[in-house]
Amino acid sequence: MIKGLSTCVLLSLLTILLWRGPNQPQAGDVTMPAGKFNSLSYAPYQAWQTPMDKDFPTPAEISRDLNLIKGQADGIRTYSAIEGTPAETLARIKAGTDIAGLAKKAGLKMWLGIWLSANPADNAKEMAIGIAEAKAYPDTVTRVIVGNEVLLRRDLSVDDLIKDIDSVRAQVKQPVAYADVTDFWEQFPQVAPHVDIVMIHFLPYWENTPLSVDDALAEIDSTTAHFKRLFPGKQISIGETGWPSRGRWRGPAAPSRVNEAVFLRRFVGLAAKEGVDYNLIEAFDQNWKYEDEGVAGANWGIWNADRVQKFPLNGPVVEHPSWPWYAALAALSGCLLFAAVGFRNLRLAVPAFALGNGFAIACMGTLPMLYDNWLRLDALVNLPLQALLAVLALRRADAILARRPVAPARSGAQALAGWRRMRPGLDYGGLWFLFLASAAVFEALLVFDGRYRDAPMAVFIVPAMASVLRLWTKDRPALGWEECLAGGGLAVLAVVDVAIEGLANLDFVMWNVTALVLAAPVLLAYAQRKK
Repeated sequence: MIKGLSTCVLLSLLTILLWRGPNQPQAGDVTMPAGKFNSLSYAPYQAWQTPMDKDFPTPAEISRDLNLIKGQADGIRTYSAIEGTPAETLARIKAGTDIAGLAKKAGLKMWLGIWLSANPADNAKEMAIGIAEAKAYPDTVTRVIVGNEVLLRRDLSVDDLIKDIDSVRAQVKQPVAYADVTDFWEQFPQVAPHVDIVMIHFLPYWENTPLSVDDALAEIDSTTAHFKRLFPGKQISIGETGWPSRGRWRGPAAPSRVNEAVFLRRFVGLAAKEGVDYNLIEAFDQNWKYEDEGVAGANWGIWNADRVQKFPLNGPVVEHPSWPWYAALAALSGCLLFAAVGFRNLRLAVPAFALGNGFAIACMGTLPMLYDNWLRLDALVNLPLQALLAVLALRRADAILARRPVAPARSGAQALAGWRRMRPGLDYGGLWFLFLASAAVFEALLVFDGRYRDAPMAVFIVPAMASVLRLWTKDRPALGWEECLAGGGLAVLAVVDVAIEGLANLDFVMWNVTALVLAAPVLLAYAQRKK
């Protein structure tokens, strides 16, 4: 017992050191010029709100947001003129409690967006409200953006878009812009004569060929120079650029808190040096964007959705500021798991702490991203099942190593039969097969529809470690067609996914290695049966 407790203390200290290593302060030498950002994209929705529910923030909530922004930026960019319903928006404009009116009180300038869709009636309402707002605040609204990525979404023909731009431009005094990605400006250069500002979006993370931070900054410089040559005499403005702090890797484009800080700091320095007019996306993380753009789409803000600033604009940045809590959870989980086998077999101390660290990683990759009820339900099911599997796997390994009688683990066929009878059972064999089969389904989704899906490391890290225990203790799984289909399919799809994502995508390389480890007991059992 004394040796077991001493081992727990030593492994707990090692756990803390292992968590501390990758969370050292970084990028302290990457500085940003003094002053404020030029402009920040601002969607006013709070963490619990979504525009799909037509639940618009109150003036008090917007005022709090703008008071935060004014400390870091000179202005904001909006995307829709209508706030709630058209009638509510007109009432807000009259009372001075619309976004433009509140921006005026906060001392912020505003790039007013008019949202154009495929619905002409809705577009007419948007334009009427936007024109009214531009006229009501001639000193606050410094430009009017008629349409955002309309051509990219193919919502309107280029001729219909030009008609709407011309209509608004004839009725406002501010410069008028249209905003889209660079490819569509080059494809439809006839839009340029109808605007005062050619507004381009440059989001290197979303490019068809994603770019690293270094390559992205070099590309921005050459892109703005190219557009100045392409549209001589027109003001060129970067309407959107930025970097996500969390989400799936896309080739060398790695979302992280540190990378977001580095990109923004270096971009602002470049913009100041070259005199580039710009707007950054975005002020606050928008949880609702997860549904359309995955985790990355919800994490472009300088502040998170709870209005906490993610990193200082100058100075060191820590990738996971809450790492001490997860390190403590990892150490506690390791101790409890080792206690579950009585602190007897010291050979199980390291596996217990490995499983404990795996569970903490699962929590860190899940709990900060509970954007909707489905994700909350997923966490409520997945995390307890991973914890239970960790306990069952360690106890089974303890019995095998002690040469105590061990019942054969339930097979995939038995597990499926139980689930069909609505009696799934929470035994070791059934749980392990459930995770194996689920991983194969996730891998298929990544291969065939992976653009907005993250590598599901957090969902399967404990089951993969349980597979390592199976290999170590020579605990062969049953080998029915169910195991062969799930394990073999997972292995094949993992190799395909590596080929799709490329070796530069280290996030997916690590996940697919994990997937192969999860499938390894089945593959090894099959290979040995063939001998």
